[in-house]
Amino acid sequence: MNDLKALYEQDYSAWAGANADLLRAGRFEDLDVEHLLEELSDMGKSEQRGLESRLRVLLAHLLKWQFQYAQLAERWREFDGRSWRNTIVHQRAELRILLRKYPGMQRMWPAAVHAAYVDARELAAAETGLPIDTFPRECPYADALLLDEHYLPPTECDN
Repeated sequence: MNDLKALYEQDYSAWAGANADLLRAGRFEDLDVEHLLEELSDMGKSEQRGLESRLRVLLAHLLKWQFQYAQLAERWREFDGRSWRNTIVHQRAELRILLRKYPGMQRMWPAAVHAAYVDARELAAAETGLPIDTFPRECPYADALLLDEHYLPPTECDN
C-alpha cells in the first residue's frame, strides 16, 4: 500500500494500472483508496468544469449574436456572423457529446447553466464593449434552445 502511495507521486500511469490490476484480482485491501477517491472526485469536477466552460462560450456567443450582430452587420456590410455561428455550432456539438458520454451530467445542467451565464454575461460585455446592463441578469434562453442546432436568438433588428 505504501508502495502504491509513493508510485502515485512518481508514475501516475503505473499507479493507475497497479490499482486496476488489484481491482481485477479482487484485492481490495491493497488498493490506494485515498488517492482513488481523490481521482474519482476530480474526474467529476473536471467534467463539470468542461461543461461550464463550453456553456460559457456558447452563452457569450448567443448574447453577442442577439445584442451586437445587427450593429456590426450595419457597420460592416460584409459581416455575416459566420465565426460566431461556427462557434455556437461547435460548442453545441461538444455539449451534446459530453452529455451523451456522461449522462449523469444532466443533473448538473441547471447549476452549470446558471454559473456559466454569470461569467458569459461579463465576457459578452467585455468582448462587445456594450454595458453589462445590456444583457439580461438571468439566462434568457430555455434549456432546450441551448442545444437546439437550429436556434439563434433574434437580433436587435429582428425585434
